[in-house]
Amino acid sequence: MALLGGKKEETLSSTVSKPLFKREEDSVSMRPGDIHTLLGKGSEFEGKLSFEGQVRIDGKFNGQIFTKDSLIIGDGARVQAEIHAGTVIIHGTVEGNVKATQLIELKQPGRVKGNLETPSLSMDRGVIFEGTLKMENLSNSQKAPPPPPGGDRK
Repeated sequence: MALLGGKKEETLSSTVSKPLFKREEDSVSMRPGDIHTLLGKGSEFEGKLSFEGQVRIDGKFNGQIFTKDSLIIGDGARVQAEIHAGTVIIHGTVEGNVKATQLIELKQPGRVKGNLETPSLSMDRGVIFEGTLKMENLSNSQKAPPPPPGGDRK
């Protein structure tokens, strides 16, 4: 009986020094390119979405989206929203204005109906885009100085 008691004490002391469970937040990777949140196919969401990290939408979304990070609109997704993000990658359908401080990528078979504003745009052949495009450095707050009054007077 003493032999079993000794082993039990060893097991108890080794168990106490190790955590019994691992927090989910500790296992979430924060590497660039990893998707941190997913609104999957069949999901529908309406409202204001604000997040950090990378989010992928494969379902339906209606409202507003705000982030400094990345948003991916998956193939088959339908989004009606005003979007303000760092990077936006569109494979699905978007109706609404999209403003990105870094990059907008329009991928086949993407469809966009709305105005785009970004310093950098990539568009695959076959993408349907109906709207206007404004390309300027949105992260740079310095603007070019206005021309001097009077123009070329002598």
